Amino acid sequence: MRMIGEHRYSVAATWTGDRGTGTSGYRDYDRSVTLEIAGKPELLASADRPFRGDPARWNPEDLLLAALAECHLLSYLHACVTAGVVVVAYRDDATGTMLEDGHGGGAFTEVILHPEVTVADASMVDAAMAAHRQANEWCFIANSVNFPVRHEPVIRVA
Repeated sequence: MRMIGEHRYSVAATWTGDRGTGTSGYRDYDRSVTLEIAGKPELLASADRPFRGDPARWNPEDLLLAALAECHLLSYLHACVTAGVVVVAYRDDATGTMLEDGHGGGAFTEVILHPEVTVADASMVDAAMAAHRQANEWCFIANSVNFPVRHEPVIRVA
């Protein structure tokens, strides 16, 4: 595979959950984390609720699902432009399944994107549907995971 360019990313993840005794016991610390990237708002994160996290904060599973949904959305809009499809609305209620392995670990087994796309004209519906396949090929994040990212799109006409 020919690589055009290399892109590097960085994020600072700071644990903010020391309750005074560090990690002296599983229940003795908070899972609060602050994620920071220069020039962007801080993102308050935690573990998922089943893992003693704060449900009001983003967790790694949320962030992975969000990354896949957003990457597909952005790749899809580009695919539509190249196909001459005018998108006037897009919403995705993505879902993901993660299974624990019983040994303290686990993995996502599947993500399903449910994009609801509205196009400007009925003549664009077929190309709008096909653009999902192209977007999946272009999505950097979907190409980086080891589980299926499926699409169940709905195309509407404005």
